[in-house]
Amino acid sequence: MKKIITIVGARPQFVKAATLSRQFRILGIEEQIVHTGQHFDANMSDVFFEEMEIPKPTYQLDIHSLSHGAMTGRMLEGIEQILVKEKPEGVLVYGDTNSTLAGALAASKLHIPVIHVEAGLRSYNMEMPEEINRILTDRISNVLFCPTDTAVSNLKKEGFDNMPAKIIKNGDVMQDAAMFYANSAILRSEIIKKTGLNKFVLATIHRQENTDNPENLKNIIDGLNEIHKQIQVVVPMHPRTRNILAQNYQLPNFTIIDPVGYFDMIMLLRSCEMVITDSGGVQKEAFFFGKHCITLREQTEWIELVENGLNILVGSDSNKLQEAFTTLSSKKSDFSIDLYGKGQASEKAAKEILSL
Repeated sequence: MKKIITIVGARPQFVKAATLSRQFRILGIEEQIVHTGQHFDANMSDVFFEEMEIPKPTYQLDIHSLSHGAMTGRMLEGIEQILVKEKPEGVLVYGDTNSTLAGALAASKLHIPVIHVEAGLRSYNMEMPEEINRILTDRISNVLFCPTDTAVSNLKKEGFDNMPAKIIKNGDVMQDAAMFYANSAILRSEIIKKTGLNKFVLATIHRQENTDNPENLKNIIDGLNEIHKQIQVVVPMHPRTRNILAQNYQLPNFTIIDPVGYFDMIMLLRSCEMVITDSGGVQKEAFFFGKHCITLREQTEWIELVENGLNILVGSDSNKLQEAFTTLSSKKSDFSIDLYGKGQASEKAAKEILSL
């Protein structure tokens, strides 16, 4: 393949796209980027393109702040028009967002090969919209790049060996990004200096099962407030989550900051004592930078982190959150183990795409 259209729309996809876009330029693959607009805040979009030197999107759809159905439907319509015009040899989608599914559906219905990076992940929680997105995207993809052995195994259990799809374990492109940009972050980020942070725990909350469930959100806030009594808890918070808090709760005791760019996030991860998150990507980023993680979910698609004692699942239980914090505060772990490809995932994927 020599002409690819890449669909992005959310923060983790910008990070992943940065690594493969760089490899495409090296190999001479023409790439056009479609930004759906799913993350519309400048700190969650424009900053990433600038910092990571991702080519500016060829197309901006500016679709956001809608219900799942409305958002996915409008994306599907907009992407289809672009694909009909550009006639790419393949469409590249990342992860498990509405942008991912819309891109895969549009391409599949036009009989354009779909390439799914981060395929085969399963939480087995169908209440998560991301789980629905990733299952459906895998099913209509032609090339499935899996980050782990578990992901490959998941697809095989679902019968993908008997489907006309190519399964490739390439590793995790997010580790490529973490390794590639780590030094740039040290030189360019001023987040630690500006905030005056010293010893702190980094937390993120954004998944709907937490932000849109009043009981879950209250329990998480209570747990973070208790931990904050022992060590500062810092939460870069999405505008949507901040609005929910403002409307329904007293302001938390812990420290809320605006969403941050990728380099600032790297520095927060490098500098913190521990990570608390409901994000799939941040669970891995904690590992990349040698930090234990507490996950505010009942399941995770990154099960190898749990199996190796690097991550504890607590759901939205305030007591479990505090217990996990106590357990991990004194734990020593080996973060040198190879779980995600040691930084070679994007090169392997790009060369495979070129050969298709």
